[in-house]
Amino acid sequence: MIIKKNVRIPMRDGVRIAADIYLPEGTGQVPALLALSPYGKELQAQALTLPPQARPSVLWNGAIEAGDIRAVVDRGYAHIIADVRGTGGSEGELCGNYDSGGHGEGKDIYDIVEWMAEQPWCDGNVGMIGISYFATVQILGAAENPPHLKAIFVNGGHFDLYELCYHGGVMWMMPRASREGRGGDSGVAVRNVTSKSSKVYTPEQFQQRIQERLNDPDIAHWSDLVHLLHYPDRHELWMDYLLNPLDGPFWQEGHCLDVAHKVTIPAYFQVKWGRGWTVDGSIECFNRVNGFKKLDIQPLPPMQERPFHESHEEMFRWYDYWLKGIDTGIVDEPTINVFVEGAREWRGEVEWPLPHTKWTDYYLRPRHKLSAKPEPLSSQYAHPDGFYQAPATVTSTTESVKWQSGEFLEDTEMTGPAALYVHVEIDTDDTNLIAKLYDVDPSGKRRLVTSGYLKASHRELDEAKSKPWQPHHPHTRAEPVPAGEIIEYAIRMYPFSMLFKAGHRIELELSCNESIDEANAKLLPPDSYHLPSGRATTHKIYRDAEYKSRLVLPVIPKPFSVAGD
Repeated sequence: MIIKKNVRIPMRDGVRIAADIYLPEGTGQVPALLALSPYGKELQAQALTLPPQARPSVLWNGAIEAGDIRAVVDRGYAHIIADVRGTGGSEGELCGNYDSGGHGEGKDIYDIVEWMAEQPWCDGNVGMIGISYFATVQILGAAENPPHLKAIFVNGGHFDLYELCYHGGVMWMMPRASREGRGGDSGVAVRNVTSKSSKVYTPEQFQQRIQERLNDPDIAHWSDLVHLLHYPDRHELWMDYLLNPLDGPFWQEGHCLDVAHKVTIPAYFQVKWGRGWTVDGSIECFNRVNGFKKLDIQPLPPMQERPFHESHEEMFRWYDYWLKGIDTGIVDEPTINVFVEGAREWRGEVEWPLPHTKWTDYYLRPRHKLSAKPEPLSSQYAHPDGFYQAPATVTSTTESVKWQSGEFLEDTEMTGPAALYVHVEIDTDDTNLIAKLYDVDPSGKRRLVTSGYLKASHRELDEAKSKPWQPHHPHTRAEPVPAGEIIEYAIRMYPFSMLFKAGHRIELELSCNESIDEANAKLLPPDSYHLPSGRATTHKIYRDAEYKSRLVLPVIPKPFSVAGD
């Protein structure tokens, strides 16, 4: 291949973006695939020398996401890897995540795409490549409608910026790893980076937010976060998340879901089960774009190998069709492809949720049972379950309570979104509610199917946007919980697809904290745990004739099930 390092690409405002260009040798003009992120193009070049690693390898590096350079070039494409402004070798300033407080990465993508199309090695047909951050910016770029961007291939992007860090209002620590470079993730290649918060808030407002966060018991018990709040100019991209625990204009204006309707070129979305925080966003973004589109929800495990190369063959089929004019048959295949775990089979569909879904209630019952029928007795006789969780300052034990169904008499498929409605009384003003759903085989071995998160103070529902199987929380305010009051909490469970086989059971587990070293966490990016509750809290869970706590699950009737197909 021909390699051109540190090429300077001029932007409309005079800033020069640094890029490395990898070209097939002796082929003349070719279509080109653009990748850009803040993680550093030199790191992406390790795809040429580092064998792919799967989690939990110590060599797995979450930031090597621009694609398999050699494979791209061998298939007759130019591969351009650029540093976003303010990072790596690029000039300018990166303000906020995805430059949401600055010039805007969509504008830079427009300028880079049109520059690429004019180069002697490019035939004028441009696509984009890469996962996670590299995928997110594809929506921002396509929404600007650069004439020579002909199609995008969006794998594992983050389309709801609030949801990237706050799951149901509960802080998730993973974005800190990608921004700061902890736990084996290289993080941002900082050059000139500033927080959006420092631009949109006055100095007095900025300091007020810092003090409010320091007063939060969850933050106060986590020394690393207290340290960061005292030195807010050290890790600006993470600071934006730390200082903005509520959703609203700060996160929503100009983000992917806000501009997705402007995307009119062909768009192929992919996301893996187990990445619940991006599965919902991928489905919603897929629904909002207006060009020809496809969606794959792929099998476990949740994280791809690094350097990223998985899904390349499907990507080449996509781009061979749209950029090279080769009929690969890809546009004649199902619009939505869902991998059904348990059956280990693909399902082709045309819409989501599946139109033939039978939404089924599983009620929490005494003696830790899940049942198709609700409890007939009142709480006077069906006394509540419960657990007491001491804060992490005094214990490493995660307390929980569990309920289990009877054995399935036949294979039963569930595919779609789900919800948990649970009546809880606590003796503090806030807590986390973390629900996890497991498939339990006859030997008792558990397999995580899906999870759901809700901070109790974020319990407010948007009734207009909510459905029984998909509650919607605006997360625009935090309302303290009245101690001793029994409240129904609607917890969104991330979408899933599982064939529960005959003889297996469903198990629901409810806690307010989670282990930082559980088996599933080791398959996710480093630091993939949620900030523990800093309050010593007693939780009473009511499930009786008056307080019908229940799961709403997406059962697929037998004629439509993949079982036996």
